[in-house]
Amino acid sequence: MTAPDPPSSRDRILEAARRLFHEQGFHATGISTILRESSANSGTLYHYFDNKDALLVGVLEYYTRLLHPAVMGPVEQATGDGIERVFILLQNYRDGLASLDFRMGCPIGNLALEVADDHAAARDLIVRNFENWAANVHAWLESARDRLPFSTDLAAMSRFILTVMEGGMMQARAARDIAPMDQSIAHLRAYFDLLQTQAAAERTARGGNSPGDRS
Repeated sequence: MTAPDPPSSRDRILEAARRLFHEQGFHATGISTILRESSANSGTLYHYFDNKDALLVGVLEYYTRLLHPAVMGPVEQATGDGIERVFILLQNYRDGLASLDFRMGCPIGNLALEVADDHAAARDLIVRNFENWAANVHAWLESARDRLPFSTDLAAMSRFILTVMEGGMMQARAARDIAPMDQSIAHLRAYFDLLQTQAAAERTARGGNSPGDRS
């Protein structure tokens, strides 16, 4: 079997910066630390990125590429059930936060709080990352549409799930206690159970036809 190609210098810099921004924050991370952690020299870094702000943009673009292979893909491999995918995804975030002793949290959420007010290009990419996350969840919900009430706004539901994830993680980090996130996920699960009960009642009222069968 042919060994995979080693990461390029640019990818090593992006990966080191991504990790350090997550661990320490953007403002607290110095270029010298990124160079040391990526085993790169300053000439190489500035060949790819004009300054630290450009590197931040590169990291956020890197996150958009990582979303499916690193976050959504493993969930999709775990189950084909669109609703259960939502809860596996949230459980993965929950377990990751607990395993890190409530440090770091969501990398995109952290950057949103730290840089979105004064960095327009970064803000646009943060929004794109959130939109891509919600779009993936929306597609999962679409695959389970026949188990949800016909009137359910799946785009809004996807945003709500993102809010549960971000809000639950933030509160758990602040409390250094996983309970706020567990409670948020449990209430979301109860909400989905109610929606599925409502959908089943709607199907019974229509004689068992799915929403798509309605004339």
